[in-house]
Amino acid sequence: MPARTVPPVRCRARAPGGRDRSPVRLLLVPHFVNTPYTLPVHDIVHRPGEMREHTLDITVPEDLGAGQIAVVTGQALHVDVRLEGLHEGILVSGTAIAEATGQCSRCLIDISEPVEVDFAELFAYDASEEFDYLVHDDHVDCEPVIRDAVVLALPFQPVCRPDCPGLDPVTGERLADVGERDAPEVIDPRWAALTELRTNLNDQADVTDGDISHGAPGATSDHDTVDHDTEER
Repeated sequence: MPARTVPPVRCRARAPGGRDRSPVRLLLVPHFVNTPYTLPVHDIVHRPGEMREHTLDITVPEDLGAGQIAVVTGQALHVDVRLEGLHEGILVSGTAIAEATGQCSRCLIDISEPVEVDFAELFAYDASEEFDYLVHDDHVDCEPVIRDAVVLALPFQPVCRPDCPGLDPVTGERLADVGERDAPEVIDPRWAALTELRTNLNDQADVTDGDISHGAPGATSDHDTVDHDTEER
């Protein structure tokens, strides 16, 4: 695991007689551990104005990101780093480039998109609450800086395209493949009985209209009656 700075621990010393002295702040600095993101800075330590440039090609040891898209383990990560000596420490800046993979948040197909992000952080020589990172044994571990920059650059809700229509809410099909459809009419359950009654009335009306237009068996139309009277005359 990379080196980390442990938050200060406060304790209270007691003077002879049991009286408390002012609180004492203890900073626990972990032992330096080499990682793929580690760079030596021994040649520019305490030399303000000195600068060095490095290129890192890293096989990502663990996922960068934990949402629907991430730079996954085994993916290539290219990093251009610039180290600048300052009075307070080493300024680490540069650009990280990688390929993120995941799923579209709307239609759930696999997607990938490039990630290119800039970063800059100061690694201090002395432990202090003012700085989040420290120089350890003349080395700087860029992993937390690069990780934070990449993760913050990833989209919270990635999409395969800006106008992705998503999935059909009924069938679950991808609308981009089948085309958009009209949403089915949603009937309030409280009106279901009236809807059924209307359907039945419409069906009965259709049957009645059919009987009138085609004539019922054995029925005599007014036109046939008139013709019969005319012949008898």
